[in-house]
Amino acid sequence: MSCGPSTVATGYGTSPQRRIVITDEGFRLFFPLSALYAALWPVLWIFAHRFDLPLATSMPPSVWHAHEMLIGAFGAALIGFLTTAAPEWTDTRPLRGRMLLALAGLWGIGRVIGLLGWDGAGLIGAFCDLAWLGFLLGYIGWLSWRLRTEKLLAFAFWVAVLMACVAWARFAFAAGALEHAASAARLIGLGFLGLLGLALARITVPVTNLVLDPTEATSPFRPHPGRLHLAPGLVLVAMIGEGLGLSAAVSGFLLIAAGAAFLDRVAEAFIGRDAFRAEILLLAAASALAGAGLMMAGAGRLGAPWTETAGLHVAFMGGLGLGVLAVFSIAGLLHTGRPLRLPALTKLAAVLMLGATALRVLPEIAPALDWPGSYIELSSLLWAAAFLAWLIAYLPLLMRPSAGPV
Repeated sequence: MSCGPSTVATGYGTSPQRRIVITDEGFRLFFPLSALYAALWPVLWIFAHRFDLPLATSMPPSVWHAHEMLIGAFGAALIGFLTTAAPEWTDTRPLRGRMLLALAGLWGIGRVIGLLGWDGAGLIGAFCDLAWLGFLLGYIGWLSWRLRTEKLLAFAFWVAVLMACVAWARFAFAAGALEHAASAARLIGLGFLGLLGLALARITVPVTNLVLDPTEATSPFRPHPGRLHLAPGLVLVAMIGEGLGLSAAVSGFLLIAAGAAFLDRVAEAFIGRDAFRAEILLLAAASALAGAGLMMAGAGRLGAPWTETAGLHVAFMGGLGLGVLAVFSIAGLLHTGRPLRLPALTKLAAVLMLGATALRVLPEIAPALDWPGSYIELSSLLWAAAFLAWLIAYLPLLMRPSAGPV
């Protein structure tokens, strides 16, 4: 199935045309799926199941929750990002139609199983998740080999790392090994942070140049090359330390180092008064919260008066959450031919996400204050509202053919 010139010219007046447009590129299908899943799954988990999962037996709901939020919400975002960015960076035809729907089916089967904590169908979920990850790895590797390019190899490496972490997690689920499953879930989150650092390195430069010179006649922003892979590299070192079972002190310092590398990226946002543009602030905030969260997690291992989990929530909810929101918002405009000006609802979504992260973490950092007993429920509602706000702003754009060059 493909979307030819005639389809683009017809608009989206009928249901078949909408279906063709939504499967025309990966971001059109998977960004909304990711946003819907991120918005609805925590609400169902908290309000429908009341912190329980009906079919979970060998693994506690908290481990299922961590695994599914990472692989479910951020996994769909990864599929949409790579199936859109890889063809753009290599000037090749994007995946379309049935291929994207097949990937969505594999991803979706795993999510239905995770929604219920269905241990009995864990092997099916494992197969589906490893299948779509393996497809991404093969797709990127095939493009790299065919075009003799190194542009995608770093992403291929991180997808392979993520695939190994998911395989370990699923094995631990099947074996009922709680400690290994929890460790694997942390590694999956760190793997996504490695991918985030890599993506931000690729995205920040063209976005900043477009903000500084909308005509694209010049490229005034040129970051220090040492920053490109520093954050992902130190995240990888921290992951190796976690996998080797190093002491809490050593692994804590490794997390702090990885967090410092993310905070170092924030300096790229200092571009004068344009630093206050929402597009720049959103990218910088993703790096800042990823870095702060990793440093908090490391400090927690070293005895700080908060838990390691609090820091990981800052890194995963705040850093990954804002990073995904930034990718959704910027790519959603540029790949549909719109000017790079974030809608007001996107800015509201970012504020809601910051509020959700703060409400989830602050009671653990300052328990002496009078926090409402339902703060986790309130945090999940703010988190859901953030992604729903993005959907309201962008779904009409994604359902329409591209507007053409800006």
